[in-house]
Amino acid sequence: MAVQPIIVTPDLDRVQAFYSQVFGAVEVFRHPADGPVFYKTLKIGDGELGLVAEKVDVSAPARIVLSIGVEDVDAALPLVEAAGGRVRGPANDMLWGQRVAHVFDPDGNPVNLTQEL
Repeated sequence: MAVQPIIVTPDLDRVQAFYSQVFGAVEVFRHPADGPVFYKTLKIGDGELGLVAEKVDVSAPARIVLSIGVEDVDAALPLVEAAGGRVRGPANDMLWGQRVAHVFDPDGNPVNLTQEL
């Protein structure tokens, strides 16, 4: 059994580029294989992220947060803005043993960058 988050986006290429540039995401599946793409699966580390191309109001508040582990949170932060995302603030060390930074992807979806301390 596995859980796969799926992002619905009006700009599939822009969102895919963000996750590729910041997290090294690699496309492993697309549907349809030819022509305009409706769905893609990206591999990020051991996990997968789905992307669906659909007109959607990206100004609506998000109700889920993606948490993605990285080797170095502080080194990843400059990549976020360079890839079209937004950094909410500096990284912080948490009591449970992680360094965490809160960012937004280009559609405004919240993403936590986490690093084990």
